[in-house]
Amino acid sequence: MDLDLQSCARLLQTINSNVLIKQGKQLHPLFLKRGMLPYSITLVNRLLQMYCKCGYLDDARKLFDEMPQRNYFTWNSLIEGYAKSRNEQECLHLFNAMPCKNSFSWNMIISLFVNQGKLNLARKYLDDMPLKNGVAWNSMIHGYAENGQCLKAVSLFKDMKSRSCHLDVYVLATVFGACTDLLALKLGKIIHACIIVDGVKLDPVLGSSIVNMYGKCGDLDYARLVLHSLPYPDDFSLSSLISAYSNSGRVNEAKIVFSMKDNPCVALWNSLISGHIANNMAMEALVIFGEMRRHGTREDISTIASVLSACDYLGVVDYGTQMHAHACKFGVSHDLIVASVLVDTYSKCGRPHSACELFSELNTYDTILLNSMITVYCACGRIKEAKEIFTSISSKTLISWNSMISGLSQNGYSSEALACFRELNTKGFRIDRFSLASVISACGTISSLEFGEQLFARAIVIGLESDKIVSTSIIDLYCKCGLIDNGRKIFNHMVHFDQASWNSMLMGYATNGYGIEALELFNDMRKLGVMPTNITFTAVLSACDHCGLLEEGLKWFHSMKHTYLIDPGIEHYSCMVDLFSRVGRLKEAINFLTHMPFDADISLWSSILRGCLAHGDAILGKKVAEKITTIDPKNADAHVQLSSIFATCGDWDGSEQVRKLIADEGMQKVPGRSWVDP
Repeated sequence: MDLDLQSCARLLQTINSNVLIKQGKQLHPLFLKRGMLPYSITLVNRLLQMYCKCGYLDDARKLFDEMPQRNYFTWNSLIEGYAKSRNEQECLHLFNAMPCKNSFSWNMIISLFVNQGKLNLARKYLDDMPLKNGVAWNSMIHGYAENGQCLKAVSLFKDMKSRSCHLDVYVLATVFGACTDLLALKLGKIIHACIIVDGVKLDPVLGSSIVNMYGKCGDLDYARLVLHSLPYPDDFSLSSLISAYSNSGRVNEAKIVFSMKDNPCVALWNSLISGHIANNMAMEALVIFGEMRRHGTREDISTIASVLSACDYLGVVDYGTQMHAHACKFGVSHDLIVASVLVDTYSKCGRPHSACELFSELNTYDTILLNSMITVYCACGRIKEAKEIFTSISSKTLISWNSMISGLSQNGYSSEALACFRELNTKGFRIDRFSLASVISACGTISSLEFGEQLFARAIVIGLESDKIVSTSIIDLYCKCGLIDNGRKIFNHMVHFDQASWNSMLMGYATNGYGIEALELFNDMRKLGVMPTNITFTAVLSACDHCGLLEEGLKWFHSMKHTYLIDPGIEHYSCMVDLFSRVGRLKEAINFLTHMPFDADISLWSSILRGCLAHGDAILGKKVAEKITTIDPKNADAHVQLSSIFATCGDWDGSEQVRKLIADEGMQKVPGRSWVDP
């Protein structure tokens, strides 16, 4: 077989994968047999390149070591092979041993370290490079920008510009991206002016990056001018400007930009939908989604995630359920982004169990989703599962810790919440307002005043004493510890009142028996225009209950439903039943209880029984006690109170019979217990 050098070299160039390496290896001994290798550096270089491309670096190194002659191509091929295999040590050893380096050698070593994220090392070689070229500059600038070091990217670009280097459009786009991340509008305008002076033509990539820079930096007029100067505005430019207008609250102008495209792609629809959601126009976002489907544009994962966010914002669980079904049909219900939004939607719409069911179907998770599920499981009272997820997170964030501490605190595991906070303190995290608020609330639950005040002192040290979340938690702590005046002092010094702080102070007054003060504070709250919540009315009705203010309580109960459109919960009915019983309106209490939209539990009937005892109504008391024993036949408290009713009315025989029944049935009255008992 006749072989010429050029044909052999071309043949070796075509072998670049493991699939063909067997044929390539067969050529090597053939070349040796024909005596072609020692005299042709070109052929040896191609053979060396073949071994490197196919990952056979040991064979490449043996061939390299046997070569009597080497040139730039020889050294660079082996260095590139080691670079692609990420063998940094051998790569550097060869580079340093290379007798004479060309620009390709320098570019390759700089690119190696940039790709590995070792930017300091890459910069060292760039600084040592005798004749820097555009490839090296661009590689380093891209490296800085992609690794979040935008200031260094811009600074290096300035250095490059000062040396009159050729400005590559892609590196210019990268620099505009860095200016965008830094919100450096002035610098972006200077660079824009330079490229106009230099006559650089705006291609779609560069034009889009400039539009994006002006838009995100808030100069929408310039963004629009640049967009209109482009011969063919691309989808990225239009999408950037739609987002910019939306983020500035100029939704109508965003729609005008959207209308510039006759056949908008899914990215433009997504930008318009997201823009409406960002401007609290969730229902309009759903309408646009409907238009998009009628238009025939197929949605993507971003569309579904955005629409789910709109359902989340509206708090209408039926919309979320419909989108969940649509996501299943689309085959993306288990996508992490979509699943995370679905979990959040179900949780906020009062369907945490649906969120748990969805989570159980997933195979992959990220930290964000796991953090959400800690909160969801805690909302369901499933602390065991929440702890398991928390333990499973290998790289816990501060949000992970805060979610666990808050969940433990809200479910009555206050001591465990404090222990979790102590462990967090050893991890080197910077404690934030959520950490402090949750653990101070836990202190309030167990009346640990001393530790709670220590935590508040820490909040003062790190400048969070005026934070409304922290301040509200310390108000709650003082009130739960009975120090109402201390709580009121904190409340009075708060700069921005929100519903939570008012509710905390109102509940403090109500639970400590300061009914009149609670009602006066509620009056102040209404005068300032702060909208009451269901918790507010729990405090108000509780205050009326403690003070025996029946007419006042009835007024606010009806106002809650008809004026503020808040459906009363069982806690509000409980307050009213207790209030009727307290003032002796026992039949009305029973009527109120039997007509409420909830099943009455023993605690509600017990409120009426206590009223019977207080007002000496033995006949009704007996009926109520019988009702309680029907629900719970072994309820000793009801029998004890019935015995007391008979005794109060002078019916000692009836009282004795009830006590005998208690003894005969072996009923045990649950003893009262204080938290201060050992």
